[in-house]
Parts: sequence; C-alpha cells; structure tokens
Amino acid sequence: MKVSFENPDKLNAVLTITVEEDDYKNDVEKTLKDYRKKANMSGFRPGQVPMGIIKRQYGTSVKMDAINKLVGNEIQKYITDNKVQMLGEPLASEKQEPQDLEKAAPYTFIFDIAVAPEFDIEFTPKDKIDFYEIEVDDALIDRQVEMFASRSGKYETVAEYQDGDMLKGDLRELDEKGSTKEGGLTVEAAVIMPNYIKADDQKKLFDGAKTGDIITFNPRKAYPESDTEVSALLKIKKEEIAEHSGDFSYQVTEIQRFRNHEVNQELFDKTFGEGVVKDEKDFRAKIAEGLKAQLASESNYKFLLDMRKYAEDKVGQLTYPDALLKRIMKNNNKDKDQEFIDKNYEPSIKELTWSLIRNKLVEQAGIKIEDEDVKQAAREAARAQFAQYGMNNVPEEYVNNYADELLKKQETVQNFVDRAIDVKLADAVKKTVKLNKKKVTLDEFNKMAE
Repeated sequence: MKVSFENPDKLNAVLTITVEEDDYKNDVEKTLKDYRKKANMSGFRPGQVPMGIIKRQYGTSVKMDAINKLVGNEIQKYITDNKVQMLGEPLASEKQEPQDLEKAAPYTFIFDIAVAPEFDIEFTPKDKIDFYEIEVDDALIDRQVEMFASRSGKYETVAEYQDGDMLKGDLRELDEKGSTKEGGLTVEAAVIMPNYIKADDQKKLFDGAKTGDIITFNPRKAYPESDTEVSALLKIKKEEIAEHSGDFSYQVTEIQRFRNHEVNQELFDKTFGEGVVKDEKDFRAKIAEGLKAQLASESNYKFLLDMRKYAEDKVGQLTYPDALLKRIMKNNNKDKDQEFIDKNYEPSIKELTWSLIRNKLVEQAGIKIEDEDVKQAAREAARAQFAQYGMNNVPEEYVNNYADELLKKQETVQNFVDRAIDVKLADAVKKTVKLNKKKVTLDEFNKMAE
C-alpha cells in the first residue's frame, strides 16, 4: 500500500491511498471461508458449497468491504501518526476516478482533507480581562425575601375588590334589553382577574366590587385581541365566540386576595429547613450566602464569555478552506439546500474558531477532565434546577440522585464535559492574567447581558 499526503497551502490537503491485492487478499479469503462454513444452499451439505460459487455470489461485496475498512483504518492511522489537525471528515476528492473492483488491483483512492489553520495563543500576566463581582446588597436580599414570601403566600377571602384580587362569580348572558337571555350561556364559578382585562373601560367596571354585586360587562370587548381568554372564560370554542359577543352579567360570589407569607419562623423553616435559621437576621445572612454562590457562578460565566472574545480578538481572523468545509457541511446535511449552508456556515466557523482556541488553551494549561469533574458539573446543573423552583436546601442525596439521572442521558453528557472544561479553563486563566475587577449591582450585570 502506498500513502501520499500533499498540503501545498496548509489548508487544503489531498491524501492518496493506493491499495494492492496483497493488502486485502488474506482478509477477503478468510471472510469467504467463514461464509462457506455457514452457507446453506440447496443441493449441498452445510459447509460444503464450492468456493467458486461463494466467490461468485459474495466475492465482490466482501472485497469492497475489506478495501473500505482498510482505507478507513489507513486514513485514521495516517492522521493520528502525523498529527494532522483535520476538520470534519475526509471527502472523496473531486479528482477521484471510478474504481472498478471487478478488475485487478491496484486501486487508487483520493481524499480531500480540510486542515485547521495554524495560530498561536497564550495568556500571560500582561493580558488584562474584566471580571465582574456582583454585589449582594440589601436591595437584592430584599428582593429574595419578597420572592420567598411570595412563593409561600396564599389567597385569602376578602369583602371588597382591590387591584390585583381574583374574583369568582356566576356569568349569565344577557339579551338586548339587559335581561338574562333565554337559553343563553351560563357559567358558574367563573374566575376573573380584572388586572388582566385589556380594555380600560371594562376593567373599571370592577372597581370597588363587593361580594354579591352584579356587574354588567362585555367579555369580547374586555379581551379584544384574545379569543383564547374569551373562550376560556365562557367555556366555549373559539369559533363560537361570534355567537356570544353581547353583554354578560357577573354576580360576584367570592373575592380572593393574595398575601405574601409573613417573614417569621414558619417561613424560615419552609425555606431552609426546620431550625436552620432562628431569626430574620440569620435569614437574610443565609440568603446572602446562597446569592454569593449563585452570583459567583454568573460572574465566572461572564468571565468565560469575555475571555473568549479577548482570545478571539488576540488570535484575529483565521483563514479556512471554505469551499471544502462547505462541501463537508453539505455532505453532513444532505437533506438541506444551499440556502441552509450559506446561512449557517459563518456561525459554524465562529464556533469552530473558538473550539480550536479553547483546545489549545486547555492543552497549554494541562487541563484533564476526570469523571468526578463531569459529575460535579451535573450536580451544579441539578442544584440550579432545584433553585428555579425555590428549593434551596435540597439534601445532597437528592442532588446526587438527580445528577445521576441527568448523566444517564447520553445527549447531555457532552454538555457536562464541556461545562467541566469551561470551569477549569476559567480558573486557570484567572490565575494567569491580570483581572480588571469591577463591582456591579445585579441590575447592572443583567443589563450587560441584554
């Protein structure tokens, strides 16, 4: 077998493999003998079918499989042994001529290979990157206290409506004279939150309403742009709304007002577990502690984004074998048209550039990812998921169990691997470069992400 590699412009490479009969002959003969042992043809005892028949029936396909396997292995071996930074997969060259396997060897296979551009990147103490420290101030803690109190709050029955209350009552369709329409719609225990009524004139009808009051309003006018809300209120299909576009009476049977939970020991226990927090001062301190950990993660993520941009700017514009990469992209998306390729090529190149930069930085920093690093990334994802539902004191056993479930999904494992790499890379870079530390409020920080 002969292998040649040409890479004149350092981006578009051509790998040529010439296969001789001796390269695949033994594998083909061995496979055909195995076929003969298992062959079961009419007129012959098992394992006694003449080899000539086996060759005529299976010879070409077995030969093709053996050559394909041989060529594939040789490509991988050459790329690995010679440390070629190949992008994507090898493509059959446009110069490739058809190979007739019915004829005797040699056979020549030509592959186009996209090679990654060469570049240098290294961080030193001379490099300066912004690092935003989010302040945990009283205003932020107040918002968290409000959130916990709201999550543990409940509705209470009141006598008179105020802005934000929820009403429950009976709806009855009226005729043109304002009387209950015979055979009209009736909806008992219909729930209305006047705050969500779009038309101001309809919303005002509910001001100061008391239990027992009867209010005449028009649902279609109240929600002029939302058939969904009208159909849900009247419990009819959207296509039936036009038949019921007149006024309705609404007799208020109950008014409920949402009240936040009092900031007391019961709220402390609900939020952090029984007896963990003893008073409001400790409650706020515990909230601050959780916020610091959460916001530190946000700061680190922002640093990673800023570090990426800094590195990309430092490397500058890289040159790629665009025509070949677009062919590879098309080959990997055979069901997509050229418009898809044109639209997605530049974004894919941007991600490819960062991937190459990141890989080089990871190699320079000597970063190694262990199973425990991936599990830790999954645990952090689990904690974040629980936190979204206000569960801030979840036992480690539950966190670990949820993380284990996440890791069972093969499609998510790579995400945790990438996250583990990002965490270690950010830590390594922070120890190398000069950090331009800036203190900001959470609102200021969030505006930067807009």
